[in-house]
Amino acid sequence: MTITIAELSAFCLYAFVTSITPGPNNAMLASSGVNFGFYRTLPHILGVSCGLCLMVLAIGLGLERLFQLYPMLFPLVRVSGACYLIYLAWRIATAVAPSGDLRGQAVPLGYWGAVIFQWLNPKTWLMAIGAVTAYAPLQYHFRDIALIALIFTLINAPCVSAWAACGSMLKNRLGQSHRLSMFNRLMAGTLVLSLYPLLVR
Repeated sequence: MTITIAELSAFCLYAFVTSITPGPNNAMLASSGVNFGFYRTLPHILGVSCGLCLMVLAIGLGLERLFQLYPMLFPLVRVSGACYLIYLAWRIATAVAPSGDLRGQAVPLGYWGAVIFQWLNPKTWLMAIGAVTAYAPLQYHFRDIALIALIFTLINAPCVSAWAACGSMLKNRLGQSHRLSMFNRLMAGTLVLSLYPLLVR
């Protein structure tokens, strides 16, 4: 059984809405765009989309069954994700605008850091599980999961890039250190608020 055109159309809309709406990834990318610019944020962008792709593939190939067999893994993922998000929020809130010689020393989140973060990001889990359970055929094959993962990646990448680009465009407006500090604290607060769906489950 293969995915129909109608199912693909519905899935594309799902991928777009879940990718473009606010969440931990988009808050971090907007902050990175402001603090480091768009081009230095590109590895972060690629890591987000590739990490999502790998998660969809893993869930489609049976990772979800592992959680069904060992339900104690869910609390472990929730606690680990919450702790890491709080740590990232603290880093963003206390970030200092890189200037002068410090511009070359300040380092944004890299590709592998962004890939690993997807496995601790509650929104990414919901996106990936929803994609497989709602849009993969009941008797799906690997090609169906691979197609879903590829389409999700192709839609997700420009969506998350838009957040980094918007942050980069705000860079000049937030040039003064106190404005940048306020923005970073706002993004840190957004990350902390994103813990709500993680902790109430």
